[in-house]
Amino acid sequence: MEIFTKQLTPVDLERGLVLPPRSNLEHRELSTIVESSAGTRLPDPVTIYCSTTSGRLVFTRGWLDIARDAGLRSGDTVTFYQEVNGGAQYKMRVRNAG
Repeated sequence: MEIFTKQLTPVDLERGLVLPPRSNLEHRELSTIVESSAGTRLPDPVTIYCSTTSGRLVFTRGWLDIARDAGLRSGDTVTFYQEVNGGAQYKMRVRNAG
């Protein structure tokens, strides 16, 4: 089930990924598997922390590691979704703009 898709801005990459209002995620830690649109995965799941300190839901710790390790840039797209296979598991698919 897709939770959101977002085209990245410089702010998303420097301060944290601001989630769209319709994302409906709660303030918590999310263990996430990150893969490219071609199916290549980062070696280990990453724990992303959701924060509401700015008044909006934002991925903070963990997200900046993903952005760096996946080489994300402004204009790239991320899709965050949940797969249920006997338990909840979150995945993020990244697609480079170029």
